[in-house]
Amino acid sequence: MFFVGIDIAKKTHQAAITSDDGKLIGKTFKFSNTIDGFNLLLEKLSAVTTELSQFEIGMEATGHYWLNLYTWLTDKNFKIHVINPLQSDALRNLYIRKTKTDSVDSKIIADVIRIGQYSETQLADDKIISLRDLSRQRFYLVDMASDLKRKIITMMDRIFPEYQDFFSDMFGKTSVQVMKEYTSPEQILEIPTEKLTQLLKKASHGRFTESKAKELKELASNSFAAMLSSDMTTLLIRQMLEQIDLLEKQISEIEKIIAAQFVQFNTKLTTIPGIGTTLGATILSEIGDINRFEKPKQLIAFSGMDPSIKQSGNFVGTESHMSKRGSPFLRRAVWLAAVVAVSHDPLFKYHFQQKINSGKSYSQAMGFICHKLLNTIFAILKSGEDYNPVFPPDIDVSKLAEKAINSQS
Repeated sequence: MFFVGIDIAKKTHQAAITSDDGKLIGKTFKFSNTIDGFNLLLEKLSAVTTELSQFEIGMEATGHYWLNLYTWLTDKNFKIHVINPLQSDALRNLYIRKTKTDSVDSKIIADVIRIGQYSETQLADDKIISLRDLSRQRFYLVDMASDLKRKIITMMDRIFPEYQDFFSDMFGKTSVQVMKEYTSPEQILEIPTEKLTQLLKKASHGRFTESKAKELKELASNSFAAMLSSDMTTLLIRQMLEQIDLLEKQISEIEKIIAAQFVQFNTKLTTIPGIGTTLGATILSEIGDINRFEKPKQLIAFSGMDPSIKQSGNFVGTESHMSKRGSPFLRRAVWLAAVVAVSHDPLFKYHFQQKINSGKSYSQAMGFICHKLLNTIFAILKSGEDYNPVFPPDIDVSKLAEKAINSQS
């Protein structure tokens, strides 16, 4: 039996072939992430033996760069192991000299496969990968829109600092329409009150009348704006508002596709308070096959919400933080769901308030809720049953729903 370790990179991979006693056969070699590179790998392996069933190939799940090579090797019926980089790091740390080169890494990966001290990275099917890509793209678009909104707020602070508090939502439909048409105080003062009133009425579906228009004009006449030319700033704000319109249209389109794909999985995740279709799709696609986790703690570790422990000799750190080693998208989705859960679910409310009452900070209490939520997610994905909260016998559920939570942030 021969073991092949492949150190994955974007354009060029490094491979090492070892025998079953761990000895390196020939030199490590590079091959490009192309068809020609793949054929070179086959030539190198065939030079050792033409019996391809004698090879076990290992590679790390590094980004997405391993996927093309994996599918081509699978098509040739090779036995392939995709491992977590943390497992090869553990063996790498045993080396006295902490050498970090592609040739050494490929040999270490081959050793990991040969020794057998690893667990396979479970590969998602096409539907899960598609759902994951859509969910991640949605987060990307949302972040872009949020960044543009922050920039607009900064610019409006320069040319019309009072405007941000005039509407309850600066980026609501009515406010956005005003900024598109009349961005600066000078522009608002130039237009007749009647014209501004018509714009406000139409955009707000009749909620805002002439009094609101006069109030805005009064605000503009007394604005403490920076004494700078606002023409260029106005142009930039309007362009960014157009970009936000496009992004929100794309977000809406993606959410419709996500909803259509998510329903095919027939999961009960959305029975958990705080988890709707969008967050449910993100959580499901980032977790993949729940059966690769035997215990909830493994799922918590995968999400990166497990505590990182600092210890040296007899010293053990008393303050723990999230390790953040896992999927940032899963962490984000779980945190967002937890924020909603503590506001709408009596059981999560109860646990949150208990932590606050014991002196924990908001972040610490929310971290605890995230763990509870991941335990619940694990149970529901494993059982396929609806969310059914179990309350301690001494708790009056009706009173829990009435309690207000002091959400310290």
